[in-house]
Amino acid sequence: MARPSHARKEVEQALRHAESKGWRVVVGGGHCWGKLYCPYNNADCRCGEFCITSVWSTPRSAGNLARQLRRVVDNCTAGRTATQALDAGEESNDGV
Repeated sequence: MARPSHARKEVEQALRHAESKGWRVVVGGGHCWGKLYCPYNNADCRCGEFCITSVWSTPRSAGNLARQLRRVVDNCTAGRTATQALDAGEESNDGV
C-alpha cells in the first residue's frame, strides 16, 4: 500500500528525496504527521541517536521543514560513510 502524500508540496518533495536515499516514511503515531527513519539504524550515527526525524502536518513554514528534512537525510553520518565506501570501491575497479 502506498503511503498518503503530504499536503505541502515542498515537504512531499523532501519525503520523496528521503525515500530515494532509502529512508523509510511511517505515517501516523502521535502529534506529528509521520516520521523518517534512517535505513542504516547505526548507533554511531548522530552522536549515538538513531536517525529519526518528525514530519509535521502543519508546519509554520513548509519550505523550512522541507530544507530541514533534506539536511537530515543528506548529513546522515552512516549514509555518508556508506556512500564513500561505494565510491572508493568504484575507483579501485576503474583501473581494472
